Order: sequence, then structure tokens, then C-alpha cells
Amino acid sequence: MPDPLAPGATIGIMGGGQLGRMLAVAAARLGYRAHVFTPEAGSPASLVSAETTVASYDDRDALARFAERVDVVTFEFENVGLDAFEVVEARVPIRPARGVLAIAQDRIAEKTFLNGIDVPTARWAPIRGREEVAAALEAVGLPAVVKTARFGYDGKGQAVVRAEGEIAPALAHLAPPARPFPTLIAEAFVPFAREVSVLVARDPTGNVATFDVVENRHRGGILDLSIAPARIDAATAEAARRCALAVAEALALEGLICIEFFVTGPGEVLANEIAPRPHNSGHWTIEACAVSQFEQQVRAICGLPLGDPARHADALMKNLIGAEIAALPALLATAGLIPHHYGKTETRPGRKMGHVTRLYPLHGLPDEAGIAAAFAPALA
Repeated sequence: MPDPLAPGATIGIMGGGQLGRMLAVAAARLGYRAHVFTPEAGSPASLVSAETTVASYDDRDALARFAERVDVVTFEFENVGLDAFEVVEARVPIRPARGVLAIAQDRIAEKTFLNGIDVPTARWAPIRGREEVAAALEAVGLPAVVKTARFGYDGKGQAVVRAEGEIAPALAHLAPPARPFPTLIAEAFVPFAREVSVLVARDPTGNVATFDVVENRHRGGILDLSIAPARIDAATAEAARRCALAVAEALALEGLICIEFFVTGPGEVLANEIAPRPHNSGHWTIEACAVSQFEQQVRAICGLPLGDPARHADALMKNLIGAEIAALPALLATAGLIPHHYGKTETRPGRKMGHVTRLYPLHGLPDEAGIAAAFAPALA
């Protein structure tokens, strides 16, 4: 294994959002500096980083200057053109590698990769032109979810098609007639019991560490609540963990990834998405584990020993979306709640403004009524 980066080295972070912010804080705790590359002035990550380059992701000169000022590059946002990473990769290591990003940012490449390593997914079919829509939906069956193959997140770029009459509106939304037809993917709608996710870190020599499987609930296509650990049987948790490790190994991962799964039955999971970075569903690790997902990412990309990912507490993590951030004073005044503000000054509907965590003793998660009341009355 190569020597770890020495304290004082600089980690380059592509993207300036809240994930980059928490990554920069974790890097500082271990003695590293963070240099953020983002097109947004005053981004959440830049507010806590040693240096920021504000430039477009297609500004090759700015990318080259950025790469020459850092010792390793990672990303907190995968919707960046691969050309940007080509410029960076010529000058400095990127972890995870650009090839990992190429798979994760294209749903067709992602599903092909997963099925190629025997990780099960929902039935799917590519749609590369209007003439392929009918055949693709016939192949996967209705109901189905039609998504843009690239650059969709938080429920954006997708539409549910339950009957033939909904096909035309879905296409009008995803592929307006006045624009070139984007590549789409049709996926069979999965009648899942729960949605869960697994975080896996892997270092350059192949050492791996996985955090416990967590259960996720969404609202309006955006993660609303994560429950750690997921309330699933041991066989199901092991199936998700086994699939996640298979992905990390097949990618020769150097860094951290999150795999989202649908639980379809005892011991049965279907992989949904790969996120090659820290993930919203892992924020609970900041308080409930000795090593958070962000510190684990720093360790993995800098060549440090991976930390013990074991929980010392159970946890609930709730996103603060849009105007919910106004409850911050009440959250701060409520014993047992641990709120985080992302430093965003503009509140918009659907925008992640922060999150709040509540810890419980190991094996002490509340029942459904307790979960519903966990953040009340502050968020009532």
C-alpha cells in the first residue's frame, strides 16, 4: 500500500454541496486541508474549506490549476461531465476512479454492470428513441418507472407509468418534443417491503469496511428519514451487505460507495442505485459511530487505515427540507436532538437545508409511534 498522505496535504473536492462540507470538516479533523471546485460562489463546502475554485466544470484551465494545487481528488456530486475528470486525472489521483463515476452516472451502464456481477435488479430496458418506448415498456411490464439515463437525482428526471394512458404525459415531461430525445431507461415498478442502503469503504489494498444496513423513507422523491439499523432480518441484511461488497470489489473501489436496495422478501434484495460518495442515508454515522462515513471516505482516499464502522447507538436521521429549517431554534432547544445546518442562505421547496439526528441505546429503536414522535414538538 502506498504511504498515506501526510497531515497538511490537500484533498480536492469536486462539488460544493453539503456532502462536500461534511467531508471537508472530517478532513480537517485528520489534519488535511480541503480545496473545493464548484461553479457556485458561497457554496456550503467552500464556507468550511481552506480554498475554493469557483469555475465551470467545463473550464479546462481552471480544472488544471485546481489539480496542480491538490494531492488527491474525490467528489461529493457525480453529475459532473467525465471530461472534467479527464483533465484532473492527468495530474493527480482521483478516488474513486473516473471509471467508477462513469458507471454510476449512467443508469444503463449501472444496471448492465450490476447484472454482469450477478447483483439482481428490477427488470429494465433502454429507450434510445421514441420508436423504442413501446417495446421497452412491454419488456418490463406496467406499472413501470421511466427515468433519464443520466443526471437525475432526488426524484428528478423520472415518471411513473401505471397505464398506457400515462405514457404520453411521461414522455412529454422527460423528452419534450422540441428537444433532442434523451436516452431513457424503463424499470419495472418494484412492490418493495422496505428501501435500505449500505455504505462500503475500500482502500487501495482491498481492505473493506461496511456500515450497518439502514432503512430509508422518502417523501416527494427525496429522502425524509433514515432508521439505523434497518428493521430487517439477518438474512436480508447479509444479502444487501454481500451485494454491496461485490460491487466494491468489482469496481476495485478506492473510496466510499452507497448502494440502495429494495427489499422484496426475506433474504431478497434488488439493487437500485450506486452512489460513489458519501450518501444522505449515512448522516447518522456522524453521531452514532466512532468513524463517520465522511471520515471513512477521507481515510480510504488518503491511504489511512479504515476505521471501525460499528454503531455505538441506534439512530434516526431526518432531513430538514425547505422551510423545515426554520425549526432550527426549536430543534436546538429540544433535548436529545442533534441538528446540522448546511449554511445555505436561500430556502427553496425541496432543497436540503440540514438534518437532525436522535440517538437511542443499542437495540433501543422506538416503535412506529415513537418514530413518528421522535422530532416533535419541534417539527410539529
